[in-house]
Amino acid sequence: MSRSVITITALLGALLLVGCGDKAAQPGAADEHAETEGHAETEGHAEEGGEHAEGEKHEGEGHADEVPSTTIPTQRAAAMGVRVEHAGQGVIADQHEVQGLLTPVEGSIAKVQARFPGPIRALRANVGDTVRAGQPLATIESNLSLTTYTINAPISGVVLAREASVGAVATEGMALYEIANLGDLWVDLHIFGRDAQHIRPGNGVVITRMSDGESAETQIERILPSTATASQSTVARARIKNSDGMWRPGSAVRARITVDEQRSAITIPLTALQTAGAEDVVFVVVGEKYTQRPVRLGKRDARRVEVLAGLKPGESVVTEQSFLIKADIEKSTAEHDH
Repeated sequence: MSRSVITITALLGALLLVGCGDKAAQPGAADEHAETEGHAETEGHAEEGGEHAEGEKHEGEGHADEVPSTTIPTQRAAAMGVRVEHAGQGVIADQHEVQGLLTPVEGSIAKVQARFPGPIRALRANVGDTVRAGQPLATIESNLSLTTYTINAPISGVVLAREASVGAVATEGMALYEIANLGDLWVDLHIFGRDAQHIRPGNGVVITRMSDGESAETQIERILPSTATASQSTVARARIKNSDGMWRPGSAVRARITVDEQRSAITIPLTALQTAGAEDVVFVVVGEKYTQRPVRLGKRDARRVEVLAGLKPGESVVTEQSFLIKADIEKSTAEHDH
């Protein structure tokens, strides 16, 4: 091969090497590489930042949705008068609120009368006295025999009226006393309108004195055949025991007549309920922790209410002094916010 051919081949190889080196060192290639690496690094930082932000968001949401609660030591709760009951099955009564009047039972009132005319020499009882059957009540001198005779109490009871005075002249058959046995009393309950259709003998009834709020449980014995003239009401009659002597004839009373009863899976006393905003809430107890729980309610009567949602059978709820638990939770929440 000639020297000129070798020289040309060498020159061509050198030019090819120079071209390849120039391409590797081009600024555009380096920038493209840097941009790719920078983009990947930025995405990595963005993902880390996103995870961090999301964690902070969840933490904030947990604080906002924190369930209101408080912790009260057992001894302090007992001193506050807090009482607890397990939620469970109970009966909700369909009740009618009415008013009534106490009256003596037929046959429980006796008149004490003079048998013969003559001056009254002694009277031994006054209104309000309790007397026993056979107890001497009056002495009268007979105008017929000019001797005295004694009149005794025909029944045991309370003196309702004294119709005579010592020295007065009694006539034959004159009333001296009126005595009533008030151990039992009628309660005449006045039922109006369509309510009378639901009342039957045997219905349970709770009678409450207006004077002191004392109550007695009994049941309807009979529905009187006539209508009360003044009020145009149907009269349902029940009997109560006057064991403390405080049920007085002529007194007005309140009454709740139970016409039906429905068993429910979960009931609680009305005293367990409080309100938080527009929600009905109760306070569930686990150990010494009291947690506010919203509940959805159903039927209720004068004492208990049905719980449709928010409680499980057997859970313990505060039934007395629940308003103190509410106040304690509100105080704890306010302190935490500050």
